[in-house]
Amino acid sequence: MSSLLNATVLATAATVVPDSQFVFNATDYGVFALVLSISAAIGVYFGFFAKGEDTTEEYLMGGKRMKTIPIAISLVASQLSAISIMTIPAEMYAYGINWFFNVVCMVAVVPLLNYVVIPVFYNNNITNCYEYLEMRFSRKVRVLQTFIFILTMFFMLPIFIFLPSLAFAQVTGFNVHLINTVVCSICVFYTMFGGIKAVVWTDVIQAAIMVASVVLVGVMGAHRVGGFFEVLRIAGEGGRLDINYNFDLTTRSTIWNIFTSATMMWTGYVGLNQSCVQRIVSLPSLGHARRSLVLFGFGFILIMFFNCFTGIVIYSRFHDCDPIQSGHVSKVDKMVPYFVQDTVGNLWGMPGVFISCVFSAALSTLSASINSLGGVVYFDYIKPHIRHTEHRANVIMKLFVFFTGIYCILGGMVVENFNSILQVIYSIGGMSFGSTCGVFMLGMLVPKSHGRAALVGVLASIACMATIVVLSWGRNHYDTLPTSTSACPASPNGTITEISTASHLILGSTTEAPVGDKGFSILDLSFNWYTVTGFVITWLLGIPLSYILKSGPDYKLNPKLLSPVVQPFVHYKLTPSDEPNQINLEKPEKV
Repeated sequence: MSSLLNATVLATAATVVPDSQFVFNATDYGVFALVLSISAAIGVYFGFFAKGEDTTEEYLMGGKRMKTIPIAISLVASQLSAISIMTIPAEMYAYGINWFFNVVCMVAVVPLLNYVVIPVFYNNNITNCYEYLEMRFSRKVRVLQTFIFILTMFFMLPIFIFLPSLAFAQVTGFNVHLINTVVCSICVFYTMFGGIKAVVWTDVIQAAIMVASVVLVGVMGAHRVGGFFEVLRIAGEGGRLDINYNFDLTTRSTIWNIFTSATMMWTGYVGLNQSCVQRIVSLPSLGHARRSLVLFGFGFILIMFFNCFTGIVIYSRFHDCDPIQSGHVSKVDKMVPYFVQDTVGNLWGMPGVFISCVFSAALSTLSASINSLGGVVYFDYIKPHIRHTEHRANVIMKLFVFFTGIYCILGGMVVENFNSILQVIYSIGGMSFGSTCGVFMLGMLVPKSHGRAALVGVLASIACMATIVVLSWGRNHYDTLPTSTSACPASPNGTITEISTASHLILGSTTEAPVGDKGFSILDLSFNWYTVTGFVITWLLGIPLSYILKSGPDYKLNPKLLSPVVQPFVHYKLTPSDEPNQINLEKPEKV
């Protein structure tokens, strides 16, 4: 039924407003091809001409000789995915400014990473963040978390690359799956052959394109509306600048659920996710890592501010002629490319620059994710069962990258049927990010915690959140902020009025509010609380069970595995290390 409605809306839009079809000329194709060629060329350079040693450390961490600024830029680029470029402005358009506190939380996240999380990895020479869980708790906790990481990534990876393909299809008319195949192939090529060095340096190029595009679109869009203050005036009158202080747990977006969940989510995604930790620990020292994270924080806030601002500008531009209701756009995920074409489409090469921006965001996220995923799968699931050599390990990880790319291409056929991409992402992430952040923080901040308690906490958190997500899927619908079609050109046959309802059904943002007269149900919980809920469940079970359950027979607390902010308050006796004796045994006896 939804596909029939979608076809109806697109066909009607084409007949009622023929000028809504975007134009992608030879210059735009040239810009787009140039960006992809640069990414491929970097892969060729690091894969064939600037090869380091054939070791896993070189392939995954660049020999721990990476530089501060490129790593910071790479982190920013991989956080600014195509999901951010495409859905965050649409979120601001439909629901207002509350999502911006997802950006503000970075002022808390960076100090948390610099002084609580990252020092633990450097003090223990840890290059795989899941290795920490085995050292602190047990092998079972590590295997469980790596499995959760792999499962989450496999759900998310097809979404990362499909959104830009959707944007490209919108402006060119090409088949979205053909585009998906071409771009995935290029990403797999430079990631497979170039390793982490290719990932980081393509991120640097792609970040430059993203910054230029996002800033230019936001500034020029505001200029077309009438300037910065005119944008704020129109957005304010339309309710887009209203901050929601509601404590109701069923309310979709409030300052409380956005800021709290975002703090935990970004802490978990940047500091406790192997795709980011792998790059952070590739720096030579903790000082380099801290400086890189500070630069990352500034860069993240800057570019995400303009990304959010673009959403407010889009509303100011279309506040009296909603493109969805008028039939120009079939779903909210296509709002951003439509706005770009409307605002800067007449400028030489700008549509090509913007689509390149969206693809750059997707490529940076996808390449970093599959590179780290290959390392996790090999070291946790393959290495224990084979005879390990460095060359064999690299070959296996490269093959894994290749097959992951094929999976992303096929996965796009499923993603095509999603309605609200941002909500899907938060729902998938909500099942895992809370427990992930919870178990790492439990290990670093609670000295009494041990493996058995942590394992129960994580399992209970995942089980509870998966149940909530599955049972509430499709249950909750949220009111979008009001839009208008008062200034739209009148249709002679009234077709626009007839399709407005259909287009909102496709959007997935119906005007039905959550059922509120039957009392509170946990299934009505806003998806923005999922991460927090998962974290709380992990701690509520992990802490008391650490006192109730006995730790394993071989468990010993190593104080170095605690965060530096906790160590001064912990009283412990140093356990004699066996390492010096082992070294002495290797020395020849004196005659």
